[in-house]
Amino acid sequence: MMRPRVRALSMTDHFEKDTIISGIGISKIGRKTGIPGMDLTRQAATQAIADAGLKNEDIDGIATIGDVPLEEVVTDLGLSTRYTGGGYDNAGLMSPVIAAMLAVASGKARHVLVYRTVMMMGGSMLQDDRTVASAPGRVAPFNGMMADMSRLMVYHAYAAPNWLAMHCNRHMHLYGTTKEQLGWLAISSREKAGLNLLAAYRDPLTMDEYMNARLVSTPFGLYDCDVPVDGSIALVISHKDFAPDCPKPVRVNAMGGADGMGSWLRRPDFPGMASVDAAEEMWSRTDLKPADINMAQLYDGFTYITLAWLEALGFCKQGESGPFVEGGTRIALDGELPLNTYGGQLSAGRMHGYWIIHEACLQLRGEAGDRQVSRHETAVVGSGGGPFAGALLLTN
Repeated sequence: MMRPRVRALSMTDHFEKDTIISGIGISKIGRKTGIPGMDLTRQAATQAIADAGLKNEDIDGIATIGDVPLEEVVTDLGLSTRYTGGGYDNAGLMSPVIAAMLAVASGKARHVLVYRTVMMMGGSMLQDDRTVASAPGRVAPFNGMMADMSRLMVYHAYAAPNWLAMHCNRHMHLYGTTKEQLGWLAISSREKAGLNLLAAYRDPLTMDEYMNARLVSTPFGLYDCDVPVDGSIALVISHKDFAPDCPKPVRVNAMGGADGMGSWLRRPDFPGMASVDAAEEMWSRTDLKPADINMAQLYDGFTYITLAWLEALGFCKQGESGPFVEGGTRIALDGELPLNTYGGQLSAGRMHGYWIIHEACLQLRGEAGDRQVSRHETAVVGSGGGPFAGALLLTN
């Protein structure tokens, strides 16, 4: 079978290994908080810079996919930056993070602040040109990833719940995946969110509540969909030679990114998604294997996306992700593969794949409190769904 094209992010070999995540920060998270985006961004960015043991004047690079414009953040924080990046590229939502790693490894910057701020519905990742106005080589919105939009619209598939529901229905048809198996992801996420004071929803969720929830797009009900929130998360990407002076460095072992050809519907391995290609690239850049991974923080904009990531990353065989999560035991905090340990986007809140990086760092540093997993030397992060995806393999 012909595989979708995966564009190389760089000609530089394993540049990510020359970088660390030196600091992390997170703002107040909530629904309809009324807090201005810049205030949320300032909370997260200031925390991340201090967490790295740095001062604002040490930050010489900045990158984002929004929502608060780069120049507004630079001015507010009094930064002097020589590298600016942002927007979508080969790794979708994770593009600014991987671009920051490349910038640091290539000497364009030493400490890059990366942030993602959302205001309930996700905001203007690309629509507001001010967000990434200074980003060199900015890619046109979504590249060709939305090339089949006209076909989707003809059949009244207007939004992501419809597009991912088609993938899920196909998976159910091919492999016997059940609605109840999807439910175990939602229930497990809610259980972990109960241990996370920042999570939007913390009350326990039962299978009956899940199964009887309002239908959104067959087979997805309300609890198969992530929770819109207001919030901001920031990271500082630094060169690895800063590690001895960094209070709590997290090392980057490998990365992968893909905007596989095929748009939403035209992949020859449908219901496969770009996560297949991003995972393949990531594993090709490391000696570690799926069996070496202590935990997984995987995108869950919809429950099915997480199933797709589990298969793409090789934690189970194709078509076996439903049984893999059934019962919730294997993916529990004390399970074989703790999954989305902070509650995921399904319960904690939709931070477009940045909370999973933040949580992976907390866990690797042993700072996750009541939800801390016992084995925490390695973590895999998988972000995105459909025709774009990014993956990171992180170690302590």
